[in-house]
Amino acid sequence: MSNEQANNPLHGLTLEKIVTKLEEHYGWDELAHKIDINCFKSNPSIKSSLKFLRKTQWARDKVESLYISTFVKESPWGKSK
Repeated sequence: MSNEQANNPLHGLTLEKIVTKLEEHYGWDELAHKIDINCFKSNPSIKSSLKFLRKTQWARDKVESLYISTFVKESPWGKSK
């Protein structure tokens, strides 16, 4: 495994797993509040969200960032600066 992938917290996760876990954790209403996109507000579903997020990179970036900030904890022995 390359060092780049070893340091990627999303490595091995599909977009479907990311959206599903966020929806289970926050629910659609809170998810729509945190990320202001219509696929989380208007008749939300995993399928419609995936379709939109696969076509819209800026929205996907926000979802991935929320996933990282919610579920990925930095190691207390993380990189020294």
